[in-house]
Amino acid sequence: MTEIQNDRALDIYALTPFLEDAVGGLNGPPRAQLLSGGRSNPTYIVGDGVREWVLRRPPHGLVLASAHDMGREVRVLRALHGTAVPVPAVIAHDLAGVVLGVPFYVMERVEGEVIGTVADAARLAPEQRRRLGEAMVDVLAALHTVDVDQVGLSDWGKPTGFLERQLLVWRRQWDAVRTRDRPEFSDVLDRLSRSVPPTRRTGVVHGDFKLDNMLVDAADPGIIRGVLDWEMSTRGDVLADLGVLISFWDEPGGAVNPITDGLTALPGFPSRAELVERYAVLTGTDVERLDWYAVLADLKIAVILEQIHARHEQGHTVGSGFDDVGAMVDPLLRRAVARADTARIGR
Repeated sequence: MTEIQNDRALDIYALTPFLEDAVGGLNGPPRAQLLSGGRSNPTYIVGDGVREWVLRRPPHGLVLASAHDMGREVRVLRALHGTAVPVPAVIAHDLAGVVLGVPFYVMERVEGEVIGTVADAARLAPEQRRRLGEAMVDVLAALHTVDVDQVGLSDWGKPTGFLERQLLVWRRQWDAVRTRDRPEFSDVLDRLSRSVPPTRRTGVVHGDFKLDNMLVDAADPGIIRGVLDWEMSTRGDVLADLGVLISFWDEPGGAVNPITDGLTALPGFPSRAELVERYAVLTGTDVERLDWYAVLADLKIAVILEQIHARHEQGHTVGSGFDDVGAMVDPLLRRAVARADTARIGR
């Protein structure tokens, strides 16, 4: 982690009175550390020497309008808190951007570990890896079966026409952020547009449901302590989340996602087929057209990486780990083409 005193990303002096009021007083002057690994919304641990909280804010520079809405995160976290979906409690927020000049919110710090690299996963026993994969599917099923009326999200999002709108949104976002010509993006998106599946179930969609967005119990990785990074959450076709999970889930001998680097190909992790079968049993959802959603996920991830690459080239990223982001886009596009060809999508 990178310690922050006061910089363009987080004005700790401006934050101090806000935080003091939000938590009922501080035990000392607050200090902040930028959490490593976050490539979207900058995330900080803020502490007073005794207690710690987590602060999230939008990034600098060119941003995707749909991907950095702090109000969206606050609403869904508050709605889901206390359900079977483990999420941190929101403590305070400034969605008007008065304090820091941008919207932000502060939430509790949940104890747990992120399994985000092959080295992280290698520390687990094969049986622990299996339980972790199964626990992720259990949490995803719990999310997708949340009663939106009971949690106050019945008016949230626009589930009707969700998939068609996703195709339009990601085409527009690609055109806005791309730094190079990649005709295969439009080609595959056109194929998806010609073969949109009927929506089988609508519900709360996380939007980026993958392993490194889980906080797992340090003693028992089969327990998910918190689901993080809700900036793309909405209400829509829930299989969009399962498509993202499958897109990030590597298998032995298969094409590796450039982001995960073969993380879930280690022995013990369930196969994609096992994850999908478990999800289908838990939710009763028809998953026959899942390949379509996985291709959409590949394209969506490529757009997000291209946007991060563009911000990095413009000097707007905070922290390290961005140098190779641009090189991840082409492998994702190639994999999207291969998936679409294998499933004969749009043919």
